[in-house]
Amino acid sequence: MSTPVEIQSFTKVDWPAIAAIYQEGIDTGIATFETKVPSWENWDATHIQSCRIAALYEDKIVGWAALSPVSKREVYKGVAEVSIYITSKFRGKGIGRLLLSTLIDQSEKTGFWTLQAGIFKENSSSIKLHTDLGFRKIGYREKIGRLNQVWYDNIILEKRSKK
Repeated sequence: MSTPVEIQSFTKVDWPAIAAIYQEGIDTGIATFETKVPSWENWDATHIQSCRIAALYEDKIVGWAALSPVSKREVYKGVAEVSIYITSKFRGKGIGRLLLSTLIDQSEKTGFWTLQAGIFKENSSSIKLHTDLGFRKIGYREKIGRLNQVWYDNIILEKRSKK
């Protein structure tokens, strides 16, 4: 890619592009247990206001990452779960690495001390991305959910801040 990829925050205005990429993830069958993209209002209500970032290539959103709380309890306010999605035409080009490393940096600046990810064991590229950026496998959840009548395991990864 000759043009640099830019990272910026996203808002409701960007939701159609974000939702389209999310749908691509749903369509893979190994990115999420969701079967349809939620409305902006539902998505917005379940994700942390800070640390919502999009990757832009030639002014078009080609990927996004965001955090959601793991609990409403005060003791876990610095622990969040990672979501990251890249449009199919731009996978394998380093955009995931750029998004996730930026998300990690932003999360530490806003007071998060632990990031978690639950990834389908079949999604080896996402597992590799996370482990390459310092996440460690801490376990798995066997048959944690069903999708299209098939039970799936999730690999659980965690990254503790050094700050």
